[in-house]
Amino acid sequence: MAQSAEEYCAQEVRRLDPDRWLTTLFAPDARRPALLALYAFNSEIARAREAVTQPMIGQIRLQWWREAWEGVKEGKPRQQPVVQALYAHCRNLDIADAMTLIDARERDMDAAPMANLAELLGYAEASSAPLMRLAAQALGAELDNNLCEAIRLAGTIYSLVGLLRAVPFLAAQQRIYLPADRLRAAGTEPEALYQKELGAAVFTAAAEVADAAEGLLSQLWDRRIDKTAMPALLPAALARVHLRCLAKAGFDPRKPEASASATRQHMALLTAAWRRRL
Repeated sequence: MAQSAEEYCAQEVRRLDPDRWLTTLFAPDARRPALLALYAFNSEIARAREAVTQPMIGQIRLQWWREAWEGVKEGKPRQQPVVQALYAHCRNLDIADAMTLIDARERDMDAAPMANLAELLGYAEASSAPLMRLAAQALGAELDNNLCEAIRLAGTIYSLVGLLRAVPFLAAQQRIYLPADRLRAAGTEPEALYQKELGAAVFTAAAEVADAAEGLLSQLWDRRIDKTAMPALLPAALARVHLRCLAKAGFDPRKPEASASATRQHMALLTAAWRRRL
């Protein structure tokens, strides 16, 4: 029997984005296919740079997804399983957020390191918060000012922590997402990471990024999240756990203690969903 578009998305998200896959289990059954379609789309554009040998080809892939979303909105979906799932479950969502996500991934094609924390924060927000807004819409949540601000914080936090966890992986691809000015201030050039030279200077710069994420988490904790939207924001609960583990490991993601156990992750999600706080 041929695999459905929904089954394909579920399989891909579970394989490529296990954190978000886990959070979909907290969504109503009827809404879950929409979330999985969105997260599968996000995995496609997030991997655009690593899946190609030349940045220009990555640009072409991103343009393909812009046109695919336009086709979804126009009732002319392309014959690709993620696009088919988006058409079936997400065609009424705000295409502007999808385009913002794609535009944010243009930065991945630029080999230059992030210049400073401000640039990194802008990238983190643009590459993550719009996905949470789309997910909240798919869940039927009302995007009031409180929820939109919570999404901005949660999306930025989740992206920042994900980038900290991926420093060795990204460095191997000659992609540096730690602030270049903070690396230099700590005593190393960003390009040193290309040889996987993860020393004290790198961990110092990572700690400064972590401090920024902690500040955002403090702001997010003060906001009670609408029950309907909660599954869309739950990745931030996992970010909190991952951040604590990274701190315990001295911000060296290669150490075993940098990884949270499955039990700890599950408890974090259950607690956040019950409290409606992140």
